[in-house]
Amino acid sequence: MTSKFKIAGWVALGALAGGLTTMQFGATARSAMAPLPLEEMQQLAAVFGMVKTDYVEPTDEKKLISDAISGMVAGLDPHSVYFDKTSFKEFREGTTGKFVGVGIEIGMEDGLVKIVSPIEGSPAFRAGLKTGDLITKIDDTFVKGLTMDQAVKRMRGEPSTKVVLTIFRKNENRSFPVTIVREEIRVQSVRAKLIEPGYGWIRVSQFQDRTVEDFATKAAALYKDDPKLKGLVLDLRNDPGGLLEGAIAISAAFLPADVTVVSTNGQLPESKQIFKARVEDYTRRFGADPLAKLPAALKKVPLVVLVNEGSASASEIVAGALQDHKRATILGAQTFGKGSVQTVRQLTADTALKITTARYYTPSGRSIQATGIVPDVMVDESADGNLYSALRVRESDLEKHIGNGQGKEEKDEAREKAREEAMKKLEEARGKTNEPPKPLPEFGSAEDFPLQQALNQLKGKPVVVSKTLTERKPEDTKAQ
Repeated sequence: MTSKFKIAGWVALGALAGGLTTMQFGATARSAMAPLPLEEMQQLAAVFGMVKTDYVEPTDEKKLISDAISGMVAGLDPHSVYFDKTSFKEFREGTTGKFVGVGIEIGMEDGLVKIVSPIEGSPAFRAGLKTGDLITKIDDTFVKGLTMDQAVKRMRGEPSTKVVLTIFRKNENRSFPVTIVREEIRVQSVRAKLIEPGYGWIRVSQFQDRTVEDFATKAAALYKDDPKLKGLVLDLRNDPGGLLEGAIAISAAFLPADVTVVSTNGQLPESKQIFKARVEDYTRRFGADPLAKLPAALKKVPLVVLVNEGSASASEIVAGALQDHKRATILGAQTFGKGSVQTVRQLTADTALKITTARYYTPSGRSIQATGIVPDVMVDESADGNLYSALRVRESDLEKHIGNGQGKEEKDEAREKAREEAMKKLEEARGKTNEPPKPLPEFGSAEDFPLQQALNQLKGKPVVVSKTLTERKPEDTKAQ
């Protein structure tokens, strides 16, 4: 792999991991199934038979059928997926925010696993692992050469089993082993703090089962710490999306009752819906109203929403609803542009189909599929400009992405040029130092440039507006 592709992979965002998902667990049967194309089905059976009898080695029948289903679904669009037993388990872990492991948020540094943060109360937290620690070995396997996914799979396992992590702590210049007993971990998808007196920050990193409850708890805690909040920043940067109900609930926390949050439209009658800021539209997954504990002041507090190219799907619903109702100032960079809904239909106890069933629309009727939400105020990702934004993957970069259904789409030549220039700068910088480019500051830190501009917006101070970011046009696509 060339350094060019290493850099491109390093800055790409995992927006596909989230998406906008509705859940229909339980086998689904259609009362009026369309007639099967007999000739094509006969061809499929003939190919299956030939592979079974003629292939150079014996083949597994179940794997052949699973692969055929996967190929059929993958040909639709980037977000439709067939889940086999393993991938369905991983998907469920992602949406529930629960998994069995050691309890760390991680990244990669110099080919090693870097601990970004131990999850509070987790086995790793209790074992004393710290932010910045590097994991060099997992049991007897050296981390160097593993992908992040491979490293994660080795650290996860069954409850009450042990894993030995070899830690290198740079500031102490020493390595040491730590034995950790795996247990069920609950991911915290919401963080919040007072940035300074009178101004709060709430970050939602993904829309999972517990996101709304965690959001309500942390928002209420902010008001307990400072009952006279003068402004709030809702940070949705790099939020890849998740559950539709979560997006409706977070929007409803700030909007007047009964206003439209989002609408959807597809082939099926149940895909043609309007969701409003009302309890019955977001409590189907949560039971009791998780927003009941919120202070009334949240409906009126001056609000800035931070977004970037990694803000996708459910986070775009929230940004679009708050923008259309003029409830917040949207600040940052144009979002990912994932305006489609995926429904998960369980096939067996261990397998399921995630299939695109609708497009979604903001309250004013905008489809943001392959375009995204355009901020009210364009702001660069750092004081030095945009180092990585042009390289981040967005919806219209994905093969077979569907169009927005609202007219002809044109190729964005400016974006392609910006991407080439950004890649060239990163290559030049790496060539001079032979080191990876310096990462952006942690979201919520004192060095977080967009957050400082959001505070300026709330205080009525001048905002450093981007001189290079412009609204990007939807790109031409044949897939409809």
